[in-house]
Order: sequence, then structure tokens, then C-alpha cells
Amino acid sequence: MTTKNIVLSLVAVVASLTFAFAGKPTTYKADVKKTTLVWLGKKVTGEHTGNVSLASGSLQVDGKAVTGGSFEIDMNSITCTDLTDADYNAKLVGHLKADDFFGVAKFAKASFATTSVKAVKGNEYEVTGKLTIKGITQEVKFPATITVNGNTATAKGKITVNRTKFDIKYGSGSFFSDLGDKTISDDFTIDLNLVATK
Repeated sequence: MTTKNIVLSLVAVVASLTFAFAGKPTTYKADVKKTTLVWLGKKVTGEHTGNVSLASGSLQVDGKAVTGGSFEIDMNSITCTDLTDADYNAKLVGHLKADDFFGVAKFAKASFATTSVKAVKGNEYEVTGKLTIKGITQEVKFPATITVNGNTATAKGKITVNRTKFDIKYGSGSFFSDLGDKTISDDFTIDLNLVATK
């Protein structure tokens, strides 16, 4: 074998090893007990807030960069944290679980899958993905702060959701007139604090 062929063979071996080991993302599994999802909905006369739990999820991490992720949300876990009266609290949560809102008897899970995670500056990212609620999928986009530190990845962000795009129109001034002080905002927000480990 000539010197040239030996060099070419070595280059081929190095290249194959590089492709075999470089760029393969690592899966970080969401810690559903440490992750929090806090919702906030507003109406003319005030607002309500509460929690909903992550059922499962994972992040794809390449080095220090998050490249993707997918998650399922347990819609039966919806709670309200601002109403101290037990009867009013139960009434609101029951209504949120009913067909007027999330219809959890039929749609027990919501889901989100990223389609793009774009680096903006430092740990700041723009996340785009497909959110599915009540069997309807829509694109959402939100800013997030994402940090990867050893075996732990965290993501924090605020997601704004237009509920009417998921056929949740109860109390919406965009579809019903003369609602007065019973009007409920089309948008609700979810404050995300995700913790995932490998």
C-alpha cells in the first residue's frame, strides 16, 4: 500500500469515527415532580390561577444546546390555587374539566412537541412547537431560558395560548355578544419551570 493510500485510509477512519460519535443528542427525562406548570386565566371581574401536572416528557440535548423535546400534560390534574372556599374551588375546577373548557373525560392529555429551538443570546431561546388540546393542534411560539448543567437541564418560559383556537369558546367576547362582566379572556398563560435529568 502506498503512502498516499495509507493517508487516505486513515482520513476515512477518522471521518467515520467523527460521524459516529459527534452530534448524537442525549435524552434528558423530565422530572414530573420537580417540574411546575402554573396557569393563569383572566376575566372582566378578575382572574384565577392554578396548577396542572406534567405526565411525561423529554428534552434532546446536544452538548449544552437543547435541540428538541416532547411532553404530555395530565389535564385531570388541573387545580385552582386562588379560591379558598372549597365549594367555589370545586365548582371552578369541575367547570374547567367539563366540555365547556378542556373536556378531560374525552381528552385526558394535552401535548407539546417542539419543531424549532432557536438560540437568541446566551441562554435565551425562541421555542416553536405544536400544542395539542382537545385533539386540536396549533403552533405556539414562546421565549425560554434554557440551561444545561451536567446531568440536569432546566427550561423556564411563559406560554400564551389562545383557547378559542382549540374550540374553547365559552365566555369568549370574540364569539358571543352581550356577555358583560361574564366575559372571559381568549388568552390564558402557562408559566413553565421544567426540570429534566439524564
